[in-house]
Amino acid sequence: MTDRVAGKVIIVTGAAGGFGRLVSEKAAARGARLVCGDIDEAGLEETAQAVRDAGGEVATAVTDVRVLADLQRLAALAVERFDAIDVMINNAGIMPLAFHADHAEAMPAWERCIDINIKGVLNGISAVHDRMIEQGRGQVINLSSIYGNFPVAGAGVYGATKAAVDFLSESLRVESRGRIKVTTIKPTGVPATGLGGGVINPEAVRGIFGQNAGDLERMEAWAALQLPEAELDPESPQYFALAPEYIADAIIHVIDQPWGVSLGSVTVRATGDGYIL
Repeated sequence: MTDRVAGKVIIVTGAAGGFGRLVSEKAAARGARLVCGDIDEAGLEETAQAVRDAGGEVATAVTDVRVLADLQRLAALAVERFDAIDVMINNAGIMPLAFHADHAEAMPAWERCIDINIKGVLNGISAVHDRMIEQGRGQVINLSSIYGNFPVAGAGVYGATKAAVDFLSESLRVESRGRIKVTTIKPTGVPATGLGGGVINPEAVRGIFGQNAGDLERMEAWAALQLPEAELDPESPQYFALAPEYIADAIIHVIDQPWGVSLGSVTVRATGDGYIL
């Protein structure tokens, strides 16, 4: 079978942990060349070592996605080191769930969320756009969320940022069809990424469970590894809380397509999860 990951130059933001690190490791193991950016310098170096351990080539730069110049430098590093930008993965994001009534406490985190989740993606697109058009091909993969599908209580701001990611992605696809492939990845709840650490009001998590609100207690039991064995087993149809590796695998699958084939939107779920979106 043709390996369409090997040899590609892939930029990953938010690469110091979570999906970013996993994707970097998996792509490196397939022979891709990585350019990794993150604001966390220590975590970024750990990712770089993991890429090397997987047999891959890597370049890194401390990158704040809120700053266009930082992403332009990251893109320039890819061209300088590897003479191409094949794939841009706009992965960096935060999830400060809170109710509108929490505005006094939540506003600073909400403002940061808007800057990272919307401006960060826009900056990432802008940083690679001209090079990809010049090359005649490229791929942009944006991390969205099921929260962007429809508003629920407790996720007004976060959901709005992810809906914006969907709009940015589709507009880029429409404008650059035949030259830049665009994919939105929509994770469901993936507790092990640590993204939940940014939640402002823990009660705000209930909105996404809707009529399945009792499943929030199951999620807490998952965190303590106290669920029944079948709900912890990905081979079981009762599998409840998705491990982040399956999102990373989906991203690699999206990259591993012919240049003429684009997977537009990918949602990966645990079959037994309780999310209503």
